Amino acid sequence: MVEIERKFLVKSEAFKEEAFKQTRISQGFLNTNKERTVRVRLKGEHGFITVKGISSKNGVSRFEWEKEIPKVEAEALLDLCEPSIIDKTRYEIKKGNHIFEVDEFYGENSGLIVAEIELNSENETYIKPDWLGVEVTGDVRYYNSLLSKQPFKSWNKEL
Repeated sequence: MVEIERKFLVKSEAFKEEAFKQTRISQGFLNTNKERTVRVRLKGEHGFITVKGISSKNGVSRFEWEKEIPKVEAEALLDLCEPSIIDKTRYEIKKGNHIFEVDEFYGENSGLIVAEIELNSENETYIKPDWLGVEVTGDVRYYNSLLSKQPFKSWNKEL
């Protein structure tokens, strides 16, 4: 139940032409404590609840437990979440043996596009697409739990 993931900014929208799937996602947080974040997500017609633990020092790995729940339950739990629901479209792109998940954010996080890749080990190699930008793994500003509190549009743009 350990998630190993690297996160990157995206420097062009070329990924959209390579996507084999796209899904609208709404998600909120019942708890945003960095030691145990509890997320509720509507991903298309499916609901999920996820618990994430504190990240490793380099930000690459952390505990993650996720369970699918009925859509109606996810909708009810979203009403209990802390303020600011995240709204985004997730694009899935296959590169070699991996799938990049690219999130295009809306609302107060509009303008932010982030790519993630899940790995089997922290040192696993992977193919880097041309549209992949600077790595932001471990930069907590890009955690969805923080984006719900400190949206991208509120940042002093130094990117």
